[in-house]
Amino acid sequence: MANQLVKMKIVRTDSELQTPVIDSTLRQEGHELILLSESVSEQQLCEAVKECDILLMCYTPVTKEVIEAAPKLKAIIKYGVGIDAIDIPVARARGIVVVNVPEYAEQTVAEGAFAMLIALAKKIPMLHSQMQTKGWAWPEQQWLGLDLSRKTIGIVGCGKIGASMARITAKGFGMRVLGYDPGKTSTELADCGIQKIDDLNSMLAQCDFISLHAVLNDDTRYLIGPGQFSVMKPTAIFINSARGALVDELALLAALENKQIAGAGLDVYSIEPLNRTDHPLRQLFRMDNVLLFPHLTFYTREAMARLEEDVLERCAEIITGKPVIIRSKDPRLQDQAGLVRYL
Repeated sequence: MANQLVKMKIVRTDSELQTPVIDSTLRQEGHELILLSESVSEQQLCEAVKECDILLMCYTPVTKEVIEAAPKLKAIIKYGVGIDAIDIPVARARGIVVVNVPEYAEQTVAEGAFAMLIALAKKIPMLHSQMQTKGWAWPEQQWLGLDLSRKTIGIVGCGKIGASMARITAKGFGMRVLGYDPGKTSTELADCGIQKIDDLNSMLAQCDFISLHAVLNDDTRYLIGPGQFSVMKPTAIFINSARGALVDELALLAALENKQIAGAGLDVYSIEPLNRTDHPLRQLFRMDNVLLFPHLTFYTREAMARLEEDVLERCAEIITGKPVIIRSKDPRLQDQAGLVRYL
């Protein structure tokens, strides 16, 4: 991107997620970079994008109103994977390129999900709390953990992250892996070491562990609800590192309170951030069989380096007028008008 003659106005929302390489590189190249907090209002964002050429966003909703307020906007770059916060039809109608970064943290998120799974299976959070408060824990029944070997894990959404989770659990720990993904064939899943199950509830009833890795869209919103929790084993541990809205979260809360399931590891929530005062899920903080992560399973040194490199490459393509590379297979990002190239 060095020595580019074209200087652009670039707005980056969600500045709490620090991307120092992106920020410093764009400014060194002479572009005007505006950083906005995740708490920015729609009205404030509309004002900020009036002369904007490129909008970088992670969580902040990019609504029809925001897009219409930006007559010069050339591209919306999601520095992350999920694109459900962007009004893509409006952007497409305007010829605005929408691109994400789908490959930077596939193994990383799977590792994070597995970390929650094994921590709950071995009761690490509870034992750590006991050691912190009491100094020791004797081998009493309440501290009995679980072996992973020969247990069954069900993976909901068997894309690249789900496939990574299957590899970790099957090859690393000798677990039986079942998978639910209507978009994948039995052969495709078998190649990943996953046994395809066509009926979600039938799969859930067999599982000792359930891990969500599905894309959030109109078909998958609230995919896991009261009916699904009702068929799970009372010893099952539920992991969600994908999207909060894949789950009816109040039904999850009830399942935990009623001991329909044994525990949960959560990295994502429909309303973020969590808080202890008035959040609908605040009762989770008082449950010792729940492990809460602050939407950071993706956040490693290596993954962030890959993310920043990819975002800067997409920015360079837009700035220099080259085709924007789109690696995502999400149909919402396919067949876009404008200068794009699909890999």
